[in-house]
Amino acid sequence: MKLSIPLFLFSTLFILLIGSDPFAAGRKPHVVNFRSRNLFPESFAWDPKSQHFIVGSTRHQKLIAVSDAGVVESLIIDTSLPENSSFLGLAVDRYNNRLLACIHRPPSPENPTPFNALASYDLQSNRRLFLSSLLDDVAQDDTAVANYVAVDFHGNAYVTNSGGDFIWKITLNGDVSILSKSKAFKSHPLDTTTNYHKSGLNGIVFSPRGYLLVVQSNTGKLFKVNVDDGGARAVILNRDLTGADGITIRQDGVVLVVSQEKLYFVNSNDGWGEGGVYDETTLERERFATAVTVGDERRVYVLYGHVKEGINGNEQRDEFGIAEVESEKESEEEPIWLYILI
Repeated sequence: MKLSIPLFLFSTLFILLIGSDPFAAGRKPHVVNFRSRNLFPESFAWDPKSQHFIVGSTRHQKLIAVSDAGVVESLIIDTSLPENSSFLGLAVDRYNNRLLACIHRPPSPENPTPFNALASYDLQSNRRLFLSSLLDDVAQDDTAVANYVAVDFHGNAYVTNSGGDFIWKITLNGDVSILSKSKAFKSHPLDTTTNYHKSGLNGIVFSPRGYLLVVQSNTGKLFKVNVDDGGARAVILNRDLTGADGITIRQDGVVLVVSQEKLYFVNSNDGWGEGGVYDETTLERERFATAVTVGDERRVYVLYGHVKEGINGNEQRDEFGIAEVESEKESEEEPIWLYILI
């Protein structure tokens, strides 16, 4: 008697769900709360090699490393910097394994001239490589502020002067020149009723396609700047980036711009002749976000440094935060595949 053995065929059914919550599968936005007494940081950067955030301070001459779990380690303490100076914009030069940091000391009765410089630190030894003073080519401006920094593939750094509305260029060896004093930076009306009306060019980022993108706080404009000749023009946007502060760019070309109240998601289809804000995410206003960076797995993070409290003289804060932020529109459009074995 011959026995017949049934043959079971297995197939996989793919079900596509659209419009699902991106965190429905269990992942929540990553939040890093960390403690460092009276740090009041204005900027931070992600170091992909060490897999941690590097955070500056507007109160102390130090930089700290913060893990994704909120563990804090002292990274650099530079007591040779001028008294009362602080760290503003930061950028990691991953090609040369170094950290670039904007140094600023505001004018005071004791020192009526501000101090502005770019410091370069080796991230293996934490040794300072150079400290380049940043001056105007005509005269020292009492309103000058070395605010944010970007770095290109060759190690050239670009620093915005928020008071003078121009951009410095600093070579890999620390030589300084002025890249751009374009008339485009002063061609838009200012809203003098805002508390940031004196803050001009601010966040800056180098695009992998070979140009700079720079935001201007007091106009809400975005500029595309040529790194060879400093030529600049405003990107035509569907709305102003009100109160724009920090800026970064994702691997897919999407530009993220942070203000105290919002994170703007901006894209362009023509190489940034024109662009559009396609989403905005509301931030925690009282925590005063000032910087944005792309971390591990292309996650976008903002820094809550409570800078306004620091400006107002609050000496009693220990807790600060780094929070992942996502676009709700991107989340709604992101498909989720379910695999069912039959």
